[in-house]
Amino acid sequence: MRAFVFYMTFIFCSILSCGNPSEGDENVEDDQNTTTLYGDKNFVFPILSENAKTFTMHWGAYEDFEDEAKNINGSTVEALRDKTERLILRIDSLTKKVPDTLKTNPIVSRLMVSKTRASLLHQEVRKVHIDTAKLQIQIHEMNLATSNLIMQIDEKFKKDAIDFQQKDEEKKELEKQQKFIDSVYRAELKDNKSE
Repeated sequence: MRAFVFYMTFIFCSILSCGNPSEGDENVEDDQNTTTLYGDKNFVFPILSENAKTFTMHWGAYEDFEDEAKNINGSTVEALRDKTERLILRIDSLTKKVPDTLKTNPIVSRLMVSKTRASLLHQEVRKVHIDTAKLQIQIHEMNLATSNLIMQIDEKFKKDAIDFQQKDEEKKELEKQQKFIDSVYRAELKDNKSE
């Protein structure tokens, strides 16, 4: 009977100790949260053209969003927790105040993708046990979403510049044709008067 009680006590203690992480595991996890850097510091983001840059300077939180999105690279988990929170606030501001010039389906879609990616990244860094591979993937996806948004804004301004140039060339061509027609008409009038 004593052996049975001893074995049951031993099994019970073994089960309890299996469920609790050891102090060594917690220290390793704390070190990962405070010293390991995540993201790609060398990730190259597109650069806006001068027209796009000038316009986005007047778009409220855009510059803050862009800075926050770029600065998530090379951060610890603790820093990422704060940065993703600010990133979500910035992108919320952007989505609420999209200027009419930029209210196109492609840009609004890229904004929504960036917002979703920021939320997923925020969820990942808030987990108790962080999967570092998933965290790296989430940061990379956020980098891609930000890059796609920047490229789409830039393409919008490039397309607008091309459209303006085409309209200007069409207007000049019409004026040239009108001058030719007017000169032909004047020549005919002159011929008719001389007859």
